[in-house]
Amino acid sequence: MNQRPIRELRRELGLFQQQLQEVYRQLPWSHRLLNGLSLAVQSLAAASLGYGLGLLLHTQQAFWGALTAIAVTQQNYLDTRKSSRDQVLGAATGAAIAMIASYLVQDNYLVYAITMAISVVLCWCFNIGNAGRLSATTVTIVMLVPHTGPFWTIALTRLGEVTIGIGSALLVTGIAHQLEKLWPGENS
Repeated sequence: MNQRPIRELRRELGLFQQQLQEVYRQLPWSHRLLNGLSLAVQSLAAASLGYGLGLLLHTQQAFWGALTAIAVTQQNYLDTRKSSRDQVLGAATGAAIAMIASYLVQDNYLVYAITMAISVVLCWCFNIGNAGRLSATTVTIVMLVPHTGPFWTIALTRLGEVTIGIGSALLVTGIAHQLEKLWPGENS
């Protein structure tokens, strides 16, 4: 099987990304404004829904739902869904690794550092590399953000708050996608 070196693949991906950025730069100002306004409205609606649901459900820190909704909201539904999948896999992996590490070993910075590195490497080993950064973020939140109570309750609560934000983002971008189909002059 003829496989190209990873360095060559990364170079090609970088060139493609530069070309895509150039296409976006060449869009008329009015198109960029409308795209920006659309994303801002979707992000605000998703964040507000995530935060409101978090407050309604009496989560410990409802702002995590809002932050997650903003983080996963993309210009279209399919990109939001992919971003949400990465967020869920990353948060679940990070929470699980952080809970195991906290349970087995005394809590200190070295344990955190090793746990964070393990969570990123595991994501790459399981072919979910995009979730690695999110996994590391979850480990950091669970292990470094001050909290009261056992780590497992913090990890599960954060996972719940993240899930609220993801659900909010998917709902809002799904509705926006349907509205775009109804917009006059749009074919997609």
